[in-house]
Amino acid sequence: MNTDADAGTTEPGPSDAELVRTVLSRATSLSLTTTGQAYDLIGLHSVSTTGQVTLHPRPDSPLAREAAAAPMRSLAALLEFTDIAPTPLRDRVRARVTVSGWLAPAGGDALRLDTARVTLRTPAGATDVGLDEIALAEPDPLAVEEAAMLTHLADSHEELMADLLGLAGPRLPRGMIRSLPLALDRHGITLRCEYASGHCDLQLLFPALAHDATDAGEQIRRLLTAPRNRAHQHHPSRP
Repeated sequence: MNTDADAGTTEPGPSDAELVRTVLSRATSLSLTTTGQAYDLIGLHSVSTTGQVTLHPRPDSPLAREAAAAPMRSLAALLEFTDIAPTPLRDRVRARVTVSGWLAPAGGDALRLDTARVTLRTPAGATDVGLDEIALAEPDPLAVEEAAMLTHLADSHEELMADLLGLAGPRLPRGMIRSLPLALDRHGITLRCEYASGHCDLQLLFPALAHDATDAGEQIRRLLTAPRNRAHQHHPSRP
């Protein structure tokens, strides 16, 4: 099962392009597949303000040698970024972003990815995201601090978690084994409620968009002190 509860007045979440930019902005690693090799790169890439990915392999690395030997110095490449929840959930993968294109020299030892296609995969399905949309979108302002905030909430604020779950009222399915924070962005906070079989995700929208980590804390406080007559929407899916 997968259930969303909607409490608040903001939009229900980021656009696909914003989610892509958010995943790219906080990724510290990626998987790269070329015509001849597969690589796991950790700390060897950067992302520009328009979402363009640049790789920084070591000069003597297999990737650098493969790129140098490619016809016309252009190497077909498929990059995959995996967005993983920072809390110990059963299913921690929240999204995958696949970027395909060609790697070309970008000065020094850097390799610029000339992007041809971007695909976003979430539990809701897969969709291609326009390159122009991605260039104009911005990462979520809480992206870099999200992991620390959710980990702190899970480890040190059991009573706050209980209060947030209480916002769902009787609409939350019975039999829950445990609940942990799944995601936090400027739109709101999402809790993962696990059951013996399956789970549901409880999305609580902030009364107003959060601009930074401090503002997010204030929006959570406003959620808990607001009148309890806000609408909740549940969207069940597969167990």
